Amino acid sequence: MSDEQGYLAYLLRLWQITSDGNIVWRASVESPHTGERHGFADLKALFAFLGEKTGCPTRREAQAGDPTSPAWVQTSREPENT
Repeated sequence: MSDEQGYLAYLLRLWQITSDGNIVWRASVESPHTGERHGFADLKALFAFLGEKTGCPTRREAQAGDPTSPAWVQTSREPENT
């Protein structure tokens, strides 16, 4: 991990554009600490950036089907109380 204190914060912006008749997601992240911004042409580039910053492998880099790999960690949401 590139951050000395083990903490990263980014403002994430996502938006859609139409390119050659297809909907494509664009993204940018901005550090609230430094104001540094990075733009991404697609989500794969965003995920590669985050993987580089955190030292976590991308899915492609992780062993296929290995549920213990960091790239395969799943999250779930607690059911809402009604």
